[in-house]
Amino acid sequence: MELELLRRAKVTGRSARSLGVDSGGYVASRVLHRDTLNGLLYSERLEDLRTGDLLWDTVVSVEYVGDKECFDFEMLHLDRPYAVVEDFALHNCGKKDRVLIQKEREKFVLGCDTNGYGAALGTKWFDIIEPFADYAFNKSHSYGYGYIAYQIAYLKANYPVEYLAALLTSVKASLDKAAIYLNECRVMGIRVAVPDVNESLSDFRALPDLVSSTHPLGTVVFGLSAVRNVGTGLVEHMVKERQANGNYSSFYDFCERVDVTVLNKRTIESLIKAGAFDSLGHARKGLLSVFERIIDDTVARRREHDMGVMSLFGELEGGVVYERATIPSDEFEKMPRLAFEKEMLGLYISDHPLMGAEVALRRRTDCTLSELTDAADGTMKRVGGVVTNLQKKWTKKGELMAVFVLEDLETSFEVMVFPRTMTEHGHKLVDDAIVTMRIRVDGRDDLPKLIAHEIDIVENIDVGVAAPVRVRLSANALHPRLIDTLKSLFSEHPGDSPVFLHLDERQVLRLPANFSVDAGNGLVAELRVLLGPDAILV
Repeated sequence: MELELLRRAKVTGRSARSLGVDSGGYVASRVLHRDTLNGLLYSERLEDLRTGDLLWDTVVSVEYVGDKECFDFEMLHLDRPYAVVEDFALHNCGKKDRVLIQKEREKFVLGCDTNGYGAALGTKWFDIIEPFADYAFNKSHSYGYGYIAYQIAYLKANYPVEYLAALLTSVKASLDKAAIYLNECRVMGIRVAVPDVNESLSDFRALPDLVSSTHPLGTVVFGLSAVRNVGTGLVEHMVKERQANGNYSSFYDFCERVDVTVLNKRTIESLIKAGAFDSLGHARKGLLSVFERIIDDTVARRREHDMGVMSLFGELEGGVVYERATIPSDEFEKMPRLAFEKEMLGLYISDHPLMGAEVALRRRTDCTLSELTDAADGTMKRVGGVVTNLQKKWTKKGELMAVFVLEDLETSFEVMVFPRTMTEHGHKLVDDAIVTMRIRVDGRDDLPKLIAHEIDIVENIDVGVAAPVRVRLSANALHPRLIDTLKSLFSEHPGDSPVFLHLDERQVLRLPANFSVDAGNGLVAELRVLLGPDAILV
């Protein structure tokens, strides 16, 4: 210890008593000058303090205070980029008005001189503060965004269900972007379930333990307040009753137990269309046909009970038994059911018109919709998706045009169909139709739009509908040149028929879906010319 004191005294030119030594080798004095650090025990922290941009005279104390919230402050006058607080220049503005900065310099130097630090020191400090302000904003935000990016990556990797539930909740008021997050759930193996009166909360709910073979990471349940015509106040009544007295056993039980204000016909209709009563075993179509009668009977009976009205024979043992309307078991077909879901939730949740047909649609298009996000203005592409929110309008000249949203599994774009194209292709446009289109990107606005030039209806898009093409091929005959020729040939005849290669009696290979073909446009003849008349198995 004595040797260390002598070494420090020699290096700094100060007495050993004024330096002091602690067990960690750091200076323990409460007055520490910048030059004192030179030659002390090396550490990155001390070296940063000694050589960094921050100029300082004395440090009263340095101690760890833990994590603290930081807040941006607003200038009283927006045209003033600096504020001086206790002789410290603060900056919270991207613009650097040099004239105003010069005025703040004068005030800062004067403040330093008034407080006994001297004008020379104030000038020296401000000479450092001024250029530092040019990059401090970017530097601090780079750190801040980097830290947030790390937090997001950690949450997504370790708590994916909870993270995506929070992400979906953040856009529940405007679900335009939610399709991207929904597709991310599908890719990661997370199930997104329709609203459920027995599982949902107001916001999206994470259920990491509710797994299956197809959804190994868990389930995100749609939030009830995200359903159209369902307010947070009504959701609170439903959830409060469920938490107090257990799950609802049927639609009748639901109507008997919830607050009467919940039994708003418009609200209940929206919940039925969204699938909120599916888990109770009721078909959506059947429940829609009788829910109004059930609500009317229930509300009338509950009001009579509250007013003290009894049956003609008084209270019977076990209560009065009332006749209930039977809920039919009829269910909607896939497309009407999904259309109601989209209307109430803003998204296709339980299924999607394109589900399972992504590869088949991809072969008919140049790119997905998400790949158009950064496309240049005027780019021409063929894309595909589902027509939603179709609106037909008349121009000032009395010509018919249309505006709709084209949606795929990842994102959506607004599409405009001008009168000339509308005349030729307008009859093909209906809600929920699957189409491919030749479009031009209009990137003049902040949100790019698509201008339709050609529209084609896609039918029988399911790959399993078309008969397969089976090719007999000897394993010994396979060589790189033949494989390249076959790839090229299959790519020139895209379609929905899967291709099977029969290498021998026991070995059969099914080619990936991107090599599915159209067997009716001359492909079979070309294969027979290439491989022989017996190459195609019928």
